[in-house]
Amino acid sequence: MHVGLFIPCYIDQFFPGAGIASLALLRRHAGTVIYPSGQTCCGQPWANAGMEKDTAELCNHLAGLFAGFDYTVSPSSSCVYHIREHYGHVEQTEQVQKFRSCCYELTDFLVQILKIEDTGARFPHRVVLHPGCHGLRGLRNAQASELVLPSYSRAGSLLSKVKDIEVLSIHRQDECCGFGGTFSVKEEAVSSAMGRDKLRAITDSGAEYITATDMSCLMHLDGLARKDGLPVKCIHIAEILNHTKN
Repeated sequence: MHVGLFIPCYIDQFFPGAGIASLALLRRHAGTVIYPSGQTCCGQPWANAGMEKDTAELCNHLAGLFAGFDYTVSPSSSCVYHIREHYGHVEQTEQVQKFRSCCYELTDFLVQILKIEDTGARFPHRVVLHPGCHGLRGLRNAQASELVLPSYSRAGSLLSKVKDIEVLSIHRQDECCGFGGTFSVKEEAVSSAMGRDKLRAITDSGAEYITATDMSCLMHLDGLARKDGLPVKCIHIAEILNHTKN
């Protein structure tokens, strides 16, 4: 199996620890994993601003960059959802179609493709898992509460096997954190209010950490938590699943 690692812009620039943990985790469980140089943004910010068609060259560039891999894996539900569902405006060459169909979010790849149940991690802390909207309602990597179907969570199943962790439930667990990309800029007041609602439920639970499959959601919650002086930290799920130190 030949795996290409796609790291989103904001992880590359602001949260490199999440990218490093993703690479280490994949190399331990998937074998040959390459981070190809020359990768760029997936184009989601342009699409959110109404300029999706202007990203065709960028989309084709990424598809070509990852063409030689069996799978493309990213520690971002949001970016993977954009690649899978919003590259329809690009000419659907065989290369583009393969890129879209073989692009996976990290925990989805570990569970669905590698059939991993336990990453061997230990994380002795109280944690709340925030199921971001793109992974939950876009990629269907967990069961949304509004659907009457059996409950499941791929990220949650991996967390449940981490040694000494306590995964806490909160009221309205799968409610949006309020980030929403450009929404947090255009509707700052609403975005902040939604984030603070989420943080109130999390801090009431006694959690020490918030984790998610999207660093963008965590960035939003972390900013509000630090601004309000709340005693909770944010950590990408890859960093928990790769945490093997005692």
